[in-house]
Order: sequence, then structure tokens, then C-alpha cells
Amino acid sequence: MNEHQWVSLLGLANRARKIISGEELSVKEIRSGKAKLILLSSDASANTAKKITDKCKSYGVPLKIIENREILGRAIGKEARVVVALLDEGFAKKLMTLLD
Repeated sequence: MNEHQWVSLLGLANRARKIISGEELSVKEIRSGKAKLILLSSDASANTAKKITDKCKSYGVPLKIIENREILGRAIGKEARVVVALLDEGFAKKLMTLLD
């Protein structure tokens, strides 16, 4: 997987205000049906990972695991981030292909 490509695409989605980050906000967006893709860092706590995975399953939202929270945070110009939700179908589809 080419890290640079998906990282810059996520940065673009961020600048377009098509993402939100953080566990609680992401869960809210999954529930509301606005989340099109969830990115979860592989170093998330067991609790967080389970909560997000379960929510994604029950609401049918695709989930991709990202190497670690630093990469995820850096991609959106923030400190470490464990969960990022994409709210745009176009960005979500493109990211899924880059992360396959």
C-alpha cells in the first residue's frame, strides 16, 4: 500500500471538511448514516476497537485498519488520532481502493 497516496487524499478530504475524528463523534456519524468509511488505527484500545467495529458492522459502514494513530493524525494535520470518519462517498470509495 502506498502510504503517501492515501495520506494525501485524507488530507484533501480534511481540507474539504469531509471528515471528522474522534471516537464519540465517529460513532454519532455512523449512527446518523453520514459516515461512509471509518479509519481505525491498529493501536486503538481494545474497548475503542470493539465499539467502533461493532457499530460499523451493525450499520454496514466499511472499516479500514490503519497502521497507527500517528499516521492517522498526521494525515489530517492533528495530533495522534485513533478514529476518523469520512462523510463523503467519493473520498470514501477512493480511499478504500488505495487501502486495499
